[in-house]
Amino acid sequence: MSRSRFVFVGVALALLVGGGGPVAAAQRTTPVAVVDVDAFGADPTGRTDSTPAVVAALRHAKSIDHGRAVRIEFSKGTYQLYPERAETRELYVSNTVGADQRYRDKKIGLLIEDMHDVTVDGGGAKLVYHGLQTAFASIRSTNVTFQNFSFDYAAPEVIDATVATTGVTGDTDAHAYRVLKIPAGSPYEVNGTHITWLGEKSPATGQPYWSGTDGLQYTQIHDPKAQRTWRGDNPLFNDISSVTDLGDRRIRIDYTTATQPTDAGLVYQMRLIERTEPGAFIWQSKNVTMRSMNAYYLQSFGVVGQFSENISIDKVNFAPDPKSGRSTASFADFVQMSGVKGKVSITRSLFDGPHDDPINIHGTYLEVVGQPGPNTLTLAYEHPQTAGFPQFAPGDEVEFTTQRTMTPVADPHAKVTAVDGPSGMDHTKSLTTMNVTFDRPVPAGVEIGGTVVENITATPSVVITGNTFRNVPTRGILVTTRKPVLIAGNSFDAMSMASIYVSADAYQWYESGPVADLTIRDNTFTRPTGPVIFVEPTNQVVDPANPVHHNIKVEHNSFDISDVTVVNAKSVGGFTFTGNTVRRLAPADQPPYTSPLFVFHGSSGIKIAHNHYDKGLNTSVVSD
Repeated sequence: MSRSRFVFVGVALALLVGGGGPVAAAQRTTPVAVVDVDAFGADPTGRTDSTPAVVAALRHAKSIDHGRAVRIEFSKGTYQLYPERAETRELYVSNTVGADQRYRDKKIGLLIEDMHDVTVDGGGAKLVYHGLQTAFASIRSTNVTFQNFSFDYAAPEVIDATVATTGVTGDTDAHAYRVLKIPAGSPYEVNGTHITWLGEKSPATGQPYWSGTDGLQYTQIHDPKAQRTWRGDNPLFNDISSVTDLGDRRIRIDYTTATQPTDAGLVYQMRLIERTEPGAFIWQSKNVTMRSMNAYYLQSFGVVGQFSENISIDKVNFAPDPKSGRSTASFADFVQMSGVKGKVSITRSLFDGPHDDPINIHGTYLEVVGQPGPNTLTLAYEHPQTAGFPQFAPGDEVEFTTQRTMTPVADPHAKVTAVDGPSGMDHTKSLTTMNVTFDRPVPAGVEIGGTVVENITATPSVVITGNTFRNVPTRGILVTTRKPVLIAGNSFDAMSMASIYVSADAYQWYESGPVADLTIRDNTFTRPTGPVIFVEPTNQVVDPANPVHHNIKVEHNSFDISDVTVVNAKSVGGFTFTGNTVRRLAPADQPPYTSPLFVFHGSSGIKIAHNHYDKGLNTSVVSD
C-alpha cells in the first residue's frame, strides 16, 4: 500500500486587456506528493519513540522528490524523538566546537538532505526531543519550509534553579539556607554536599545523555519579577554545610555562614559550555523558511545558517514553554548566520530567554598564514569554535584586509579559482587551514600574520522587523555585512548589553566584516544598558579618513533610558541620528543624568539633528 498521496495545487493564469478585465483564464495544476509520518508508524500520542518512523518517512519523501513538490505532514499530537536511531552526519558548524573530533558526528531529528521543493508541516504538532541532537536540518537543499509545529527538549542542558525561599535557622548555631525549586525535566541526585545533574537516561544504555555537578560551568541570573536577565557569579554552592532533597523537586542547601541570602525569587540558569551541535542547521541550502513555530528550547546552540542563500524566519516564538517552569529557551544564541548570501529576513518573532545573543549575522575572517605560490595563500581559522567547513568556492570574490587598520589593502579584491581544504563533511584534510588560489597575483600589501581574508560573495542583505527582544543577558542584534541592513519596528526591553552591536573582528571572534548601509528605524529601546547602539571594530589603528564602517542611519526611534550613553561609535564614516525621541526613566525631580548621549571615536560625517530630548539628559557629543 502506498504511504504517500498526491494533491494538486491550482495556479490561475489570467490574460488582461483594455480596462484590465479578464478575457481568458486557464488553470494549471501542480502535483504535490504528501507523505504522512503516521503512515510510517509515527506515534502522535507521545507514548513511543517516533524516530524510526520519521526517518523512514523522510527517506521515502527523498525517494519521490523528483520534479515534484513534497509535503511531509504530522498530526496535531505529541511525538517523542530519541537520538539513538536518528540520522547521523559528520558535520562542522560555525561558532560551536570547531575541529574537536569528540563531537564531529551530529544526530539530526528531521533531516532534509539533497531535496528540492519540500515543506515539513507540523499541523500543530509538538516534537519532544531527547538527549543531544539537532532538531532539524536542511543540507544541500532548495525551497525548504519548516512550519506549524512546536519543539522542545525533554531534558534541557540548562538547569533553571529558582530560589523559592531563603532564611536563617533560629537555633544557637544559626546558619543561612536556600530552598531551590527545580523544573520537571531536570533530573538530579544529591550526593553529600553536592548535586549531580543527570540530564536524562538513554533507554538504550541506561546512562545519562549528559551530567554535571553543582553550578556546572556557566551561570546567568533571571529576575522574573523585573523581567531582566544578566550574567553573574553563582553563590548557590559556596560555603555549603549540607544539601537535602526535600522531595517534589525541592532542594535545601544549608551554609556555614549566618547571613540570610537576599536572592529569593531569582532564577540561576546554569549550564555546561560545550556547544556540541546546533539546535537547527541550514547548510549549503537555498530559499529556506521557518514559519509559525514555537522553539521552546534549542539544545547546545541555536539555529545556524551556514553558507546558504535566502533564509527567512517569520512568526517564530523563541521562548520557553509557559507550562514548563523554565525561563531558558536556548543554550546559547537563538539565530547565528555565518557566510550566508542573498537575503536574511527575520520578522514578527519573539526572542525571550537565550544564553547568548538572539541574532548574530556575520562572515568569517581567515588569517593569512602562508603563501605557497604567487596566486595562492594558505588561510587559517583562528577561533577554536569555528573550523572544518569550506569558506570559499571557485567564483567567489574575496577582500584582503589589514588587521591593524581593519581596512582593505590597495587593490583588495580577487576571485577564487581553486580551493584545497576541508569539506565540512569529513576529516581527511586539515580542518583549520586551506590553500586558496586566485585569478591574479596576491596583492603587494598582503602580509603573513597581518592580513585577513573575507568571502564577500557570501554576505547577505538583512531585514529584521517587527520582533520583540526580552530577558536577554547579552546584546540584542549583532550584524556585520556590507549589504543593506534594515532594523525596523522592533522592541528591545532591558538588554543587559548593547541592544545593537556592530563590530568587524579580526582579533578575537574573527567575525567579519564592515557595514556600508545600516538603517535603524522606528524601534523602541526600553530600560537598555549603555551604550544602546555600539559600533566597535577591532582596528588597532584608528584613522577618521579611513573608517571601517560607513553610512549608519538611526532614525525615528524611541529610547527610554537610565543614565547611559545612547550611541558609542568607533571608526564610522557617515553617521546620522535624526528624528529620535530620548526620554528619562528617572522622575523629573531626580538629578540630571551625567553620561553623554553620544560618544564617537575616529569618526566623521556625524549628523545629529531634529531629535526630542527630555530635560535632565546630557545631550553632549563627545568626539575624539
